[in-house]
Amino acid sequence: MATAVVWFRDDLRVTDNPTLTAAVDAADAVVPVYVFDPRDRRETRYGPEKCGPHRTQFRRESVRDLRESIRDRGGELFVRRGRTEAILADVAARTDAEAVYAQTKPATEEQQRARRVREALPENVALEQRWTHTLYHVADLPTPPERMQDTFTPWRQDVERDGTIRELVSVPETIRTPDLDPGSVPTQSELGVAAPPTDDRAVLHFEGGESAGKRRVEDYVWDGDHLREYKQTRNGLLGADYSSKFSPWLAAGCLSPRWIHAEVQRYEAERVANEDTYWLVFELLWRDFCQFQFRKHGGAFFTPTGIRNVDRQWDRDREAFQRWADGETGVPFVDANVRELNRTGYMSNRGRQNVASFLTDALGVDWRWGAAYFEARLVDYDVASNWGNWAYQAGVGNDSRDGFFDVLSQAEYYDADAEYVTTWLPELTGLPAAYAHRPWRMTADEQAEYGVELGVDYPQPMLDLEARYSELRDA
Repeated sequence: MATAVVWFRDDLRVTDNPTLTAAVDAADAVVPVYVFDPRDRRETRYGPEKCGPHRTQFRRESVRDLRESIRDRGGELFVRRGRTEAILADVAARTDAEAVYAQTKPATEEQQRARRVREALPENVALEQRWTHTLYHVADLPTPPERMQDTFTPWRQDVERDGTIRELVSVPETIRTPDLDPGSVPTQSELGVAAPPTDDRAVLHFEGGESAGKRRVEDYVWDGDHLREYKQTRNGLLGADYSSKFSPWLAAGCLSPRWIHAEVQRYEAERVANEDTYWLVFELLWRDFCQFQFRKHGGAFFTPTGIRNVDRQWDRDREAFQRWADGETGVPFVDANVRELNRTGYMSNRGRQNVASFLTDALGVDWRWGAAYFEARLVDYDVASNWGNWAYQAGVGNDSRDGFFDVLSQAEYYDADAEYVTTWLPELTGLPAAYAHRPWRMTADEQAEYGVELGVDYPQPMLDLEARYSELRDA
C-alpha cells in the first residue's frame, strides 16, 4: 500500500497503539491526522457543553505531545479543524490514500462518527478500524459482548479464568509522512472554550500527553512506591497519591491499559504482589466492563430508565440541579466535592459516588443531568465509564444498588476531621468536625461563637437530609 491515513481519536499515543502500528506496517507512507471537530464542544441536550475548559486543555496538550512523538520518528501529525468526515475524505483524496486506519469505540456518537467517515470516503478507500481502548481485546473475550452477563463479578471471573491479554504491539521506529501543511494546535480561545481556572488545592496538575502520563506512572508506581497500598488508600480525598489518578491519560488514550497492566506485572515481579497491586487491575477490569456493556446495550444507557428499564419518574427541577452544580446545596460534603470538580476538573471516586447519590436519591433529579454535567467538567471523562457509573448510582444500570449513599455518614467516616470539607469550604474552617459536616445543627449562639451564619456565610441546607434518609430507609 502506498499511503494510509491514520485518524487519531481517543488513542493519542505511539506506545501500544495497534492502529498506528498496523498503518505503518501496511503502507509506504502514513498521514497521521487529528481533527478538532466543533461538534465535540457543542451543548448537550441537557444544557452543559460537551467538553469544558479542563478537558479541552488536556486534549490540546495531548495532541501537542503526540505531534512531538511523531516528529521524533521523522514524521508529522497533521492537525485540522472542522467536520471530521469532510476533512478525512479530503485528506484521503489529496494523498491518494488507499485506507483510513482508526480506533473503534462502542458508544453511539462515536459509532455514528465512524459511519459518517465511511460514507464520506471515496469508494476505493477502506476504513480499517482497530479495538484499542481496553485491557482485553473484544475478540478475546470468553463470551462476546452481545451475550455477556450484565453483572460485573461473574463476568470478571470468567474473563480472568478464560480470557487472554494480548502482548503490547511494537512502537514504530520510523513514521514516514508526506509534505503537507501540518496545521497548528488551536488555542482555547480559538476553540471557543475559556481557559480553565488554576487552584493550589488541586490534587494534581493533570498535564495532557503520553509523556506526562508515563511520568505519572513513574512517580506513583516506581518513585513513590504507592502501588503496594493502593486498595488501602484509594478512598482518600486529599493529595496526589491516595489513588493512581491514571484515568485522564486512559480516557484520552495517552496510556494504553495493556501498558499499565504490564507495569503492574513488572512491579509485582520486582517489588511486591498483593491484594493492593491486584486492585489496580481490578479497576481496569471494571473500566473494560463498562466499555463492553456499551457495545452490548448502546443507546439504552442514555435513557431515563437505563438498561434495566426501571420504572421511575425523575424530577426535572432545574433550580435544585443548579444548586447542586454550583456546590451550594448546604450539605458540606456534597458542596466540597462539586466545588473541587468545578475548580480542578477532578473529583475522587468516593466523592463521585456521593454527589451522584445525593442528586439522584436525595433530590430525585434526572441522573442524566448529572452525567452530562460530569461530561463537561471532568478532565478524565470517558463516555462508557461516566454514563455507566452514573446509571449504576441511579439504580438503572449494571450491578445497580437497591439502597443509597448516606452522604452524612460517608463524610464522617472518610473525612473524620473535616479536613477535606474545610479545604474546599474555607468558610467552615474553625468549626468542630461534627458541625463542619452538619452545620444546621448549630444553634444561633453557636453560629455567632464560630462566626458562621447559615444563609449568609454558608447556605442553609436545601432539604432536611436526615429526614429524607429516614424516608428512603422506610420506603
